[in-house]
Amino acid sequence: MSQTSYQRVFAALEHKEPDRIPIDLGGTAVTGINIQALRKLKDHMDIPGEVLLRDQITQLAVTDDATFERLDLDVRSVRPQPPANPGPARDQGQVGSHYRLTDEWGMGWQMPVVGGHYYDLYHSPLATAETVHDVENFPWPDALDAARYVGMRAAADQVVYAEQKAFILERMSSGMWEHAMWMTGYEKFFEDMIFNQPVVHAIMSKILEIKMAYWGKALEQMGDYPVIISEADDLGGQNGLLVSLEMYKNLIWPYHKRLFEFIKSKAKGKAYIFFHNDGAIYQTIPLLIEAGVDILNPWQVNCAGMDDTAKFKREYGRDLTIWGGSCDTQRVLPFGTPQEVRNETRRRIEELAPGGGFIFAPIHVLQAGVPPENIVAWWETWQEYANYG
Repeated sequence: MSQTSYQRVFAALEHKEPDRIPIDLGGTAVTGINIQALRKLKDHMDIPGEVLLRDQITQLAVTDDATFERLDLDVRSVRPQPPANPGPARDQGQVGSHYRLTDEWGMGWQMPVVGGHYYDLYHSPLATAETVHDVENFPWPDALDAARYVGMRAAADQVVYAEQKAFILERMSSGMWEHAMWMTGYEKFFEDMIFNQPVVHAIMSKILEIKMAYWGKALEQMGDYPVIISEADDLGGQNGLLVSLEMYKNLIWPYHKRLFEFIKSKAKGKAYIFFHNDGAIYQTIPLLIEAGVDILNPWQVNCAGMDDTAKFKREYGRDLTIWGGSCDTQRVLPFGTPQEVRNETRRRIEELAPGGGFIFAPIHVLQAGVPPENIVAWWETWQEYANYG
């Protein structure tokens, strides 16, 4: 029996097998497609319409209506608007050999004019912070700026009632830990985790406070909708965690747990925590489940200890949904043949889809260098193997 997109996504999240595997490309800032890649894909598939930029820093494209319908996608994005008071945010345009911008947190980002694919961090506004006082005196953004929430409920209603699709409720900023590291710079933050923990706690506490204010207000807009809450923090690198598991548990994990408990306490309907967490993160899974994570995104299959998706499904498939993990995006999608893409994608579907708990989506954003032929092979393999029963 055919289901609506809304029905099939929530069936999957409840670890039931819907009529088919739900598919997402662009429902979140971490499951979309680069603007250059989408332009090539639309040309290749003869999909009409202009390609628009959704996010300047990541060069993420808007998954436009024509693409959404052609690919038969299930998930829309509902996200905050820019604040009325942007603080230090400004686009500086071209500065020498780079395009530069400053965001509302005071962080500076730049992208090479020649050959640039996205912006990288080049300025950290708390790079010289040494005391709790320095952190407290920083001009932090106002999470309750009313402009952020304009049209949020109307957008959700449009998706659910008019389109019968599911939606992800997006965050106003990146994850707490990664955001804290960007504010000081990675090297300083890692050093402070050892030598200056009061500053670490001051920054993490402030970002937690801002996030709680944002989510409290955003959830007010949602009423009793069941909501999929987009949160993030990259805990892993290619070969292991960024810090020891013990250090993560003692210094960072308590903030995750407090945030997720707060969100679930404020939601009038059921709240599913979608947690974007790149890298070799297998050993963090029990802590994430304890903190309240419902959905892991993406599942980076090419990192150490992450290739065996069947093992994950056996050990944690009843507790967590995988949103992503559908194909290796570091090697196979950008550099493999279409047949290699088909083989890899079929394997991940066969290992992750049984019993529900799987949303078909890319492992992070499909980047500019991914050939459109490989994206089509990835999508066509989903089409071929998506149906349950």
